[in-house]
Amino acid sequence: MPKKTFASFSFNMKSLLVGATVVAASLALIMPAAAADDYPERPINMVVGFGTGGSADRLARIMSGYIAEEIGVPVQVTNRPGAGTQVASNYVLNMPDDGYTTYASTFAPYLANSVLTGGANFSVDDFSYINFQWFDLDLIAANKDSGYEDLPSLLEAIREERGQVRGAVVQGSAGHLMIRLLLEEAGIPQENLNLVTYNSGGEARSAVAGGQVDFVSISAQGSEGIREFLTPLAIVSDERIDQWDAPPINEALASMDLEVPVLQGSMRGFAVTSEVELQHPERFEALASAIQSALARKDVQEHLERNEMGGVWIGPERANELMRENYAVFEKYAHLLN
Repeated sequence: MPKKTFASFSFNMKSLLVGATVVAASLALIMPAAAADDYPERPINMVVGFGTGGSADRLARIMSGYIAEEIGVPVQVTNRPGAGTQVASNYVLNMPDDGYTTYASTFAPYLANSVLTGGANFSVDDFSYINFQWFDLDLIAANKDSGYEDLPSLLEAIREERGQVRGAVVQGSAGHLMIRLLLEEAGIPQENLNLVTYNSGGEARSAVAGGQVDFVSISAQGSEGIREFLTPLAIVSDERIDQWDAPPINEALASMDLEVPVLQGSMRGFAVTSEVELQHPERFEALASAIQSALARKDVQEHLERNEMGGVWIGPERANELMRENYAVFEKYAHLLN
């Protein structure tokens, strides 16, 4: 089966090229960062929906400096983890809608799951998404000393050894939902798995690398740093990829005569409240211009590449479309996370 890379996956996602091909045209339509009304006049607070060390946090910390250079004031990063990003979402929504608070997160699937399963008192439409720049696949991998060499052996152990197998996921993530789906499709009671949920990818990865859990289901591209501690079991994709020696999820399940939906992985980027765009469109455009200009820089792209992070510009229109599409997919399966 042919392989593909994370970069090609990002650009081959359904309809993603529609947004990616308008970069040059959209640049002319976005106002300069030093826009009308002298915005910004003070530092901007970038709120991260996860703890330190995870993919969203690392992306925010790299991009914040470059965005600051483009927009002309410092961009300060603040972590507000908890409840599958609901803590950060509520914090951002309760701040003044003046463009001085931005939101950096893995918006899909966490924001949708906050609404669908977390009892959130907001909707995905309460935010305006400036850009999703980093798309990712999910990886299911075992601790190298766990003894699990393939996905069927892991699932059979969960079936036979009730409560003995421990797994790590980030609460409300696509990886979390995939594990629930696997158990349901295999006819394994959900309570057979001792599933530990974390508020950040960094915590979940540390747990599997240190042997506190037997396996993890998490974004693949942020997991290179613990590669030496892992045995990859499956990649949640229709095709193999170069970065991980693991079969696509349904190929891994073939011997069990099982097939599961291939869930879209993570979408990371930046947003503000929808009221910022409504009340201060020029400030929204200034933020978008700063992010787009940063991503157009060769040094920024090289820095992101060194850290194996995405640097795509799709723009606000396409980002908002993708968020609504993602919400519809997770709405279909949200009952598994209740």
